[in-house]
Amino acid sequence: MQRTYPDLIEIIPSATPDRRANMQAFVDAVWPHLHPTGVSWLGFYVHEGGDELILGPRRDKPACSPIGLHGACGKAFTTREPLVVRDVAELGPNYIACDPRDKSEVVIPLLDADGNCWGVLDLDSYDVGSFSDADVTGLQVLLRRAGLTT
Repeated sequence: MQRTYPDLIEIIPSATPDRRANMQAFVDAVWPHLHPTGVSWLGFYVHEGGDELILGPRRDKPACSPIGLHGACGKAFTTREPLVVRDVAELGPNYIACDPRDKSEVVIPLLDADGNCWGVLDLDSYDVGSFSDADVTGLQVLLRRAGLTT
């Protein structure tokens, strides 16, 4: 389903100095608009050191934490490149399945002003092929508005 991100820009709260509060405000603002478009889960993973990511603010169900850097989130984190996964079954043993019903995902790395990756935004869907490059572009605009990436 086509998502219309420009319509969401006005609902994104302005950034504050509190990154965690900005993440929570982001998921709370966009979840009601993205969930009806086929998004089954939306959340952040944060790097706090080592070779794992820790679950941050998310909607609307629990997820795995911590997760290693070998999965889709880890790949987007380490390469600092967005990742669109058309079908998670194609990832084989590198896929970290928090919900076995998820079939596709998009992961956006989060960069600070120095270009360091501090975490990722992850969206999942129960449908194969739910995400595209248009989602990457739209999400990046929203994340910049929220002060969560450069």
